[in-house]
Amino acid sequence: MPAEPATKRMFVVVLALLTGLTAVAVAISLPAIPEMVSELGTTMSLGQQIVALFMLGMAIGQLPAGLLSDRLGRMPVIYAGVGLFAICGALASISNDITVILVARFSQGLGAAVGMVVSRAIIRDIASGAVAARLMSLMVMIFTLGPTIAPMLGAFLADQWGWRAPLYALAIIGVLALYLVRTHLHETHVPSADQHIGRQFVASLKEFFAHREAWFSVMIIVFTAAGFMVLITGSAALVIEIYGYPVAWFGAIFALVGVALFAGSLVSRHLLLRLHTVQVIGVGAGIVAVVAVQMLLIQWLGDVNFWWVWGNACLYMFGVGFLMPTANALSLEPVPQIAGMASSIIGTMQGLAAATSAIVSSILYDGSISNLTLIMAGAGIGVLLTYLLHKQILGTVQTVTQND
Repeated sequence: MPAEPATKRMFVVVLALLTGLTAVAVAISLPAIPEMVSELGTTMSLGQQIVALFMLGMAIGQLPAGLLSDRLGRMPVIYAGVGLFAICGALASISNDITVILVARFSQGLGAAVGMVVSRAIIRDIASGAVAARLMSLMVMIFTLGPTIAPMLGAFLADQWGWRAPLYALAIIGVLALYLVRTHLHETHVPSADQHIGRQFVASLKEFFAHREAWFSVMIIVFTAAGFMVLITGSAALVIEIYGYPVAWFGAIFALVGVALFAGSLVSRHLLLRLHTVQVIGVGAGIVAVVAVQMLLIQWLGDVNFWWVWGNACLYMFGVGFLMPTANALSLEPVPQIAGMASSIIGTMQGLAAATSAIVSSILYDGSISNLTLIMAGAGIGVLLTYLLHKQILGTVQTVTQND
């Protein structure tokens, strides 16, 4: 397909919006959790599952989304996924039963999965090499506006109209996304349904994991996601319950991690003009490793200043801006013919890691910051070790450079 759409600003903006549906759906709902828990008479541990189950749905939904987008085209799958996202947002906002809310959030995650998968696939449809990596960095820069603004919006809505308002806002965002898809996107992939769907699924899995880039990138993405998801899941409890900041302050405090992610994506986008993709990943690995060491120190000391903890959270997200876009682009580079399925494999592994991290974190929550410090430390160490082994994992693979 021609690369011409990549030059259209709104084309990339809408792709970033679709990618950011997950981040927005998580961030805008966080300030609502304490009041929801109180009003519905449930526990904070169960209330935090509105994040964990959303992420689980997002993880499970990505494989079918990718496969179907390869078989049917990108646009039909986008319409179906975003429509499901909007409907489930409305259902969650009107329910009085925590079980129904959790089911709706899981289903909403299934719909959000489409945005993440198909947006990456479209980027691979229209670009490759360092161009694709820089476009993905640009998408990250744009969609960070979502998780930066969403918690502030969520805190305002919850403070003014109660915990249902942020969930209702997600339904409106879904409808807006459908309109923007209709007016600014178009099909970028020639559907291929020659094979039986089962055989196509198996063949795509084999093709993806036949490449060394896939193994290396997936390992980087999985460890990175485990670290930032425990931060996102536990942020409301950390800021409001443990350190006692008002709900109204939560949005502004959480927005700092969005600013850090934006900054990391911006810097990595410029570094890709000068360094190999794996070298940029190495910079990110070094950053999150610094966070890992400090998190272990914080865990050992116990009672520490809030801004030391949150400063490290922001530094971790700065590193994520180097790691996620470049690792995604590297993994998709050798498989343009199955970009949809490849994107879904990456997203599924990322989503499962994030969901597992969120669930484990919520189970381990005991009113302290131990769940956050230990999981983030482990994630940072995992990223660093994977990078240190990159020569053994990648072998003689040629990495993406600015000259591609």
